[in-house]
Amino acid sequence: MVLGEVIYPFYYLAMKSIRPLTASDKSSWDPLWQGYLKFYKTELSDEQSELTWQRLLDPDFNMYCLVAEVDGAIQGMTHYSFQNSTWAEVNYCYLEDLYVEPSLRGGGIGRSLINAVRVIAEGAGSSRLYWNTDATNETARKLYDSYELESGKVQYRIPLVEGD
Repeated sequence: MVLGEVIYPFYYLAMKSIRPLTASDKSSWDPLWQGYLKFYKTELSDEQSELTWQRLLDPDFNMYCLVAEVDGAIQGMTHYSFQNSTWAEVNYCYLEDLYVEPSLRGGGIGRSLINAVRVIAEGAGSSRLYWNTDATNETARKLYDSYELESGKVQYRIPLVEGD
């Protein structure tokens, strides 16, 4: 499977488009990224944010980003990657981050981003699209529950690096 050959869909709904991130998007992506980190009460070094940015632009790295434009301004973003699995013939698609400008939430941007990743995952042969969110993120869970009820799984973490 060559991910570079996946055709990214474009959705146009009432002056909204979903498209892959480009190098010229950094000044619009960064405030969304910082807003996402702030929402989750997380601080990353400038170096880590820059590494994330570079990975998102690297076609040979398994990390991708779609952005949502509304009237020409980027107002939402999602990051995703593909995960091998002993349970899947090809892979799973993991939607890692999803963030929409707070003043525009509830207007379909988050749903459009999820749907775009879904189309990409289907095109890549993924058998599952999945994501995590905090149990207390009630606003996002209203959207997520409209797709499927939570999996019932509990995530455990063993920090291997201080601060993780």
